[in-house]
Amino acid sequence: MRLLVTGGAGYVGGVCAAVLLERGHEVVIIDDLSTGNRDGVPPGATFVEGSVIDTVTGVFAEYGPFDGVLHFAAQSLVGESVLDPAKYWHGNVETALALLDAIVASGTPRLVFSSTAATYGEPEITPITEDMPTAPTNTYGATKLAIDAAITGYSRAYGFTATSLRYFNVAGAHGGFGENRRVETHLIPLVLQVALAQRQAISVFGTDWPTPDGTAVRDYIHVADLADAHLLALGSGTPGEHRIFNLGSGTGFSVREVIEACRRVTGLPIASIDAERRAGDPAVLVASSAKATAELGWQPTRTDLDEVVADAWEFTRALGSRSHAAHPASV
Repeated sequence: MRLLVTGGAGYVGGVCAAVLLERGHEVVIIDDLSTGNRDGVPPGATFVEGSVIDTVTGVFAEYGPFDGVLHFAAQSLVGESVLDPAKYWHGNVETALALLDAIVASGTPRLVFSSTAATYGEPEITPITEDMPTAPTNTYGATKLAIDAAITGYSRAYGFTATSLRYFNVAGAHGGFGENRRVETHLIPLVLQVALAQRQAISVFGTDWPTPDGTAVRDYIHVADLADAHLLALGSGTPGEHRIFNLGSGTGFSVREVIEACRRVTGLPIASIDAERRAGDPAVLVASSAKATAELGWQPTRTDLDEVVADAWEFTRALGSRSHAAHPASV
């Protein structure tokens, strides 16, 4: 298939694009590199630098028709979304609407949207299933929920197949592609930065949660498993229908468990500092993937925490070596 991947220079989009190429598909990527990296574009993909809003019409005209679109491009920092909501409402929602208009105008038959389990807010029950109320507690989650609503209306009215995938924490690496953000907020890469002496210690926000070790519990999904889910979604569905699936590993790990896994994998002492809880942080967030398993046939296979960390560590060390080679220390 010939496929358009928006945000394909980013972490999840880049890995997914790489897997698509491995499976023999043609891939065109749009990315403005505002949060992605040129090195994140997998070899073999056609790369168009620019925003989706500015380039999508021209890309469809020059490289289409496309058999499907995978939409990853988004602003995704939760804290920033609260401080600067205009950036997220304009950036995420307007971008999605421009893409949906191009899909309709071109008659593209399939869309897979990288959504988020942040649309559920702070659920009272876990694991989270798709029928639970959506009540996002930040602008990022609210914009993704708004896009989901737009996709429902567009797909029903214009007859294309649409799937939204909601997930929490993505981790690991695949085929030389991993997390490489200018502003990092995810736990595993932050802990590995401590291992590489790029930061002094990792902060543990809250040690009195109602969990086995007192620290918050989160669901971690390997990025390669996530890519597999996108491919399964792309190959199924009914025209005019918008399906929503939660994705997770099925197991939650506490902050302390993640830090200990990083210590085991790296063999290095990793300093941690206990800190106060952050406002709005739930104790436990774990997604149920039962619906995705039943309807997509998706089953995560990389659920061992040490394996996830080991893949991330291999990429992080390689990234650090490349950075050191490009910027050698003064003598």
